Order: sequence, then C-alpha cells, then structure tokens
Amino acid sequence: MTGFEYFFSSIKNIWKIEDLRYKIGITLGFLLVYRFSSYVPLPGINPQGIYNFMENVNTGEKGLLQIIYSFSGGAFSRASVLALGIMPYISSSIFVHLISLIFPYLKKDGESSRIRINRIIRIVTVIICLIQATTYCNILTTKFIPFSYAPKAYLLDLSISMEKVFFWVISIVVLTVGTFFTIWIGENITDKGIGNGVSLIIMSGIMDRFPNALYTEIVSHLGARGGLFFLFFECLLWLLFVCFCIMVIQAVRKVPVQYVGSIQNKKQKRLMTRTNYIPLKVISVGVMPIIFAQSIMLFTMMISSHLRSTFKNVYGFWYNLVFSIFIIFFTFFYTAVTIPVHQMTEDLKRDGGHIPKVKPGKETLDYLDNILAVITITGSFLLVIIAILPSFIVKIGVTKNLALFYGGTSLLIIVGSVLDTMQHIDPYFLNNHYDILLSMYHQKLWKNYG
Repeated sequence: MTGFEYFFSSIKNIWKIEDLRYKIGITLGFLLVYRFSSYVPLPGINPQGIYNFMENVNTGEKGLLQIIYSFSGGAFSRASVLALGIMPYISSSIFVHLISLIFPYLKKDGESSRIRINRIIRIVTVIICLIQATTYCNILTTKFIPFSYAPKAYLLDLSISMEKVFFWVISIVVLTVGTFFTIWIGENITDKGIGNGVSLIIMSGIMDRFPNALYTEIVSHLGARGGLFFLFFECLLWLLFVCFCIMVIQAVRKVPVQYVGSIQNKKQKRLMTRTNYIPLKVISVGVMPIIFAQSIMLFTMMISSHLRSTFKNVYGFWYNLVFSIFIIFFTFFYTAVTIPVHQMTEDLKRDGGHIPKVKPGKETLDYLDNILAVITITGSFLLVIIAILPSFIVKIGVTKNLALFYGGTSLLIIVGSVLDTMQHIDPYFLNNHYDILLSMYHQKLWKNYG
C-alpha cells in the first residue's frame, strides 16, 4: 500500500468508527465557533475601517505584530472580541509553572495541587488580560483615529470623553471575557474532542492567513516570466521544510537501560536481562524557547523606541541575530528546569536498572547530563535554523506573508499539532482493528464448533 492509499484509507476508516467520528465532529464544531467568533467586532468598532488601516501598514514595520496577527487568527487586526486570543493563558501557564519550580510546595502531587495551580493560572490570566486589553485599547484610540482611509474606524464619537471612557471600559471587559471564552473552547476540545485544544486553536488561527498568503503569492508570480516554474519550486521547498520539521520534532536519542531479574523453576534459577530505552527528544521543549524569545523581543520593543526602530523588521539581520541568541539561551534554560535528570537517575537505581558500562549513581547522572547537553546544543541550533528560515526565504523572492509558513513558530506549531492529533487518532484505529480481528475469530470458532 502506497502512502496516498494509506492516507485515503485512514480517512475512510475514520467515518467507520462511531466514537472517533463523534469526537472529530465535536472538535470541528468548536473550532468553527471560535473562527466565527473571531469576526465579531468590539462594540463601537467598524471592522472594515480597522481592516483598511491594517492592510495599509507597511509589512516590514509591523514587526512582531505580524506574529500576533497569526496567533489570533486575524482577530487582532479586526478589533475582534477575541483579539487577545489564547496567548494570555499560555503566558500565564508558563509563568506559573516556572514559579512552581522556585516554590515546590505549589506543585505537590494530588488533585488539590492541580486545582490550586489552575486557579492561580486563571488569576494571572486575568491580570495579563487587563494589561494587554488596556494597551490594545490605547493603540485603537491613539493610532486608528487620525487616518484617512474610508470608512471610518469608529461608530462612536471618541472625541467626547464620556464615550471614550465607555468604549475603554466595555472593550477591556469584552476582551478579557473573549480570552476566557477561547480557553473554554480549548478545554472542551481537549476533554470532549480529539487532540490538544489549545494547540488546535493556535493552529487554526495561523492557518487563517494561509489562503490569502497563498493567493497573493500565486497572483504575484503567475504573470511573470518563469512564474509557474518558481511556484513549483516553492511547493517542493515547502514540502522539504515540512519534512525537516517532522524529523526534528520526532528525533529521539535512545539511551539503553538494562534491568536484571531472576527466573526460578523446579530445576534451576537463572538471571534474565531485559533492555529498555530512555527516550530523550532532541527538541524536548518544543516551541517554548521561540515563544519565550518572541516575548522578550516584544517587551524590549515596547520599552525602548531605539530598539523598536532596530527590530521593527522581523526579516532583518539584527532582529534575527538577537532572536537566535535568546532561542539558544531559553532552550538550555527550559531544558534544565523541565527534564529531571536527577530524578531519572534515582528511579533507575530504585528499579534496579543501569546503563551498560556506566556505574549507578554519580557516573550515571554525569553520563545523562552529558548526553542531554549534546542533544540540547543540537536541538537549539535546529530551532534557530527553523526560526530564521523565513528571513532567508524572503531573499529568494517569496512574498513576506507566505514566508512565515516556511519556518518559525507557525510551521512548528502546525506540524506539531498535526502529529499530536494523529497520535490521538491512532489508538482508535488499533482498537478498531482489534475488534475486527476478535469478531473474525469468534465467527471462525462458531463456524468450526457451532
């Protein structure tokens, strides 16, 4: 069976499994609700006026705002009720989990600890939402009023102070509620649907810009000389980068571990050796270092006008140089705080396992530390390559909007979400095959002995 035949066979089998069909329907339904909601404008906003303004802003000067547009599925540029998206919740989760490493009592085992952590995450999310919503309202009321693009951006007269205060209060409340509505959709997808809800929401927001970027790319090259050949070359290059991302995400360094046990029968007692592996992923931290690096870059741009003018172009040299340094730093930092090498060593010692030719205890700890350091260096440089790929793709003639899909956070999240969703679907296929084989076995028994 070829790859295409396997793909279409899997699509066909999805609709034969009732439980899987129901979960996929729930997932698609919630994603549709999210996508439709992202087009609902804030009270008092004329969405067409805001959209016209955004479209006339120079692409290079948008800087990191382009990434915010992608993560919110365009809701940010439409002044939608979901303009803040899911990012305040993600930032809050990262912050709280890092704080729990400093205060371990917050992360004790048990259901009560999990509930307490979730409550803290939501409180921090409210604080972040209030700060970001205030900043967003300030941008709306200071940047979008004095422009000449028709139609006007506001249905209200914001020159009147009372109407301006009313607009701010309502918008901040609605934006905060919109973020928690997005969180609710993500949690329902995770609980009742298939895959990770937050990842699928982010992926749907990123994919929202893909059709328009692809259309712009086709139109810009179709009439040019050699345009069809260049478009074909772009498709092959994009497929190559997708395969590269899949290889990087799934790359694993297997550390062999041996467990020695004994088997005793009536005549003799003999030792039995069983070999397992500790799978250490080359990129065990996923896309988190890139998200951290982008957050720092955005913060520096907000506090300094000089840095804002230096890093305004996400395809420029200085932006990518500093961005790469932050990615490498956060890859090492996040790996150090999330992978418990010491705990792994203690578990091996307690369970009677050992790495071949390595003594238990400190030597095992040093051995695992060295392996983790090597694969972390490799993983950090691979992340840097993926993160700065759009800057090189732009140089060969790809439009800037489509170049974001040739690497960076966008491609990593899309590929990672698809792979994660497929891992959730595979057990349903295995259970279905098992049920079919069991049914065939019972039919055979009934035919032979019934």
